[in-house]
Formats: sequence, C-alpha cells, structure tokens
Amino acid sequence: MTINYPQGSNSSFSSSKRPANAKPKTFANRGMSLEEDINQSNLYYLSKKIAVIHKKPTPVQIVKVHYPKRSAAVITEAYFKEASTTDYNGIYRGHYLDFEAKETKNKTSLPLTNFHDHQILHMKACLEQQGIVFILIRFSSLQETYLLPASIVIDYWDNQIKNKKKSIPHSVIQESGYEIQPGLFPRIPYLEIIDKYILKGDS
Repeated sequence: MTINYPQGSNSSFSSSKRPANAKPKTFANRGMSLEEDINQSNLYYLSKKIAVIHKKPTPVQIVKVHYPKRSAAVITEAYFKEASTTDYNGIYRGHYLDFEAKETKNKTSLPLTNFHDHQILHMKACLEQQGIVFILIRFSSLQETYLLPASIVIDYWDNQIKNKKKSIPHSVIQESGYEIQPGLFPRIPYLEIIDKYILKGDS
C-alpha cells in the first residue's frame, strides 16, 4: 500500500522552576521515541485503573481500493490527513486531559513550526472548558522531557510576529515547565506532575 505524507489566556497551571531536589537523570529508556514512551505509560495507567488516556488516530484519506475477492478489500493508496486537534486526550480523576507530544533534536529551543493553527485553536477551546491542557516535550539530544502548560505555547504562538520569536527557548521551558524524570512503570510519569502541581489539594 502506498501512503502519502502531507507537507510539512487562562490555564489550570501555575509556573514553577524545576525542583531543586530532582532525581538524577537515567538513560534507561534511550532509544525509545517519546510517543512510544507515552503510549506505554498510558497502557500502564489504564491497566492499573488510574486513568483512561488514548492517542487519537491519525485521519486517513483512502484513494484506491483493490478487491481481490468479493469478501475482501485491500487499500492500495491512501494519504495521511493533517490531524485536526492534539495527539492525546482522556480523563483522570474526573478531569479532562488534552495534550500534544513534541520531540526535537534542537538543544536550545522548540520551534513553533511544530504546531499548527488548528491545534492552537483546539487547545484554547479546551482551556475555556476548564480542561487540563499541556505539551509533553522531549529534547532528545539532551535526554530531557518536560510538561509545559499549553498557555505558554499559546502565548508564544499569538505573539510570534510582534516579538519576532519563532521558537520557545529551552530556558523558558525549564523555567515555566516541569521536568519529568523517566521511570520504568510508567516510563513517563506525567500524572505525578498533574497531581503535584495542578490538582494539589483537589480530592
């Protein structure tokens, strides 16, 4: 089958510096993509009945279908359509979670070209409904993973022309986001960040 790839505020979060007592970095998961790590983490959360969070399927436009038999159809050509929202959503402790996952080899910043207008609009709409919205970012060259409130991304996106900034500096992500120390079960324990900084005191 031929798959053709396409080209190319209010927030529930409060900013916080990286904890001074952060655990030492571990490279146990080196080689795994951020998406693979998140998917495995979500399976762990689901199996332990902690949360129900899934990756949204990528929409596909079917172009050609072959019918070798009456009872069977084979897709021979299709196009990945541009996703209209974010990568993941679900529910945790009665709260709606919606987030995007971004991985970059850039050591100094996260380029805004990683995002699209419709994703920003979607995140804004979720925030308006009091959803917990964020970005999971991995700097693969630095082996660092962060949870960044969506409001920071939205602010940089909305002001990129005025401020002439086409990326979010690594220093800003360190200052305004939360570094996630990798583990085994789950690999990316991002719900610990949600519990500690977002839902603190929420029973």
